[in-house]
Amino acid sequence: MAQPFVMLQPPETVVLDLSVEPVIFPETPWTIGRYDEHRPGLYRDELFGGERNLHVGVDFGGPVGVAVHAFAAGVITHAGYNPAPGDYGHVLVSEHEHEGRPIYALWGHLAAASLERSPVGATFEAGQVLGWLGDAHENGGWPPHLHFQLSWARPQTHDLPGVVALAKRDAALAQYPDPRMVLGPLY
Repeated sequence: MAQPFVMLQPPETVVLDLSVEPVIFPETPWTIGRYDEHRPGLYRDELFGGERNLHVGVDFGGPVGVAVHAFAAGVITHAGYNPAPGDYGHVLVSEHEHEGRPIYALWGHLAAASLERSPVGATFEAGQVLGWLGDAHENGGWPPHLHFQLSWARPQTHDLPGVVALAKRDAALAQYPDPRMVLGPLY
């Protein structure tokens, strides 16, 4: 199994069910949001166009400032800020090797200091701190969490669609594989 990268706090950690309305968040900040989950009531910002609501990453909730660690050795390929409401806020993209081929990881909703900590071109080892969970004013307006997503294709920028239209599910899951393949059985 890969290096743990957000130090969750079992038994306080709750696996969320964001497929039902109304969306209810638990008292604990320690949460996991599921991959390949249809979330019809969550993405209401203009950014999502009213149809993008299938989540293609895994979310890890925790208090603002919790460290985000690398799951494996790699290099930062992109870093930036997506300012739109509901977007990622501060984000990093890293390149890794998985079973002999390159794979890319997007780390979204980070604190601004994460981009200084892990600039483009920086190399790192498994377990190294890449950044920290950001607050709502810097992470797209969300409760503090990490959106972690994999991609077989090298992103052109510091952005990937974290949610897609349900009609594009099969193609999206082929391009954006289940993060548990590098993180192990989280839920």
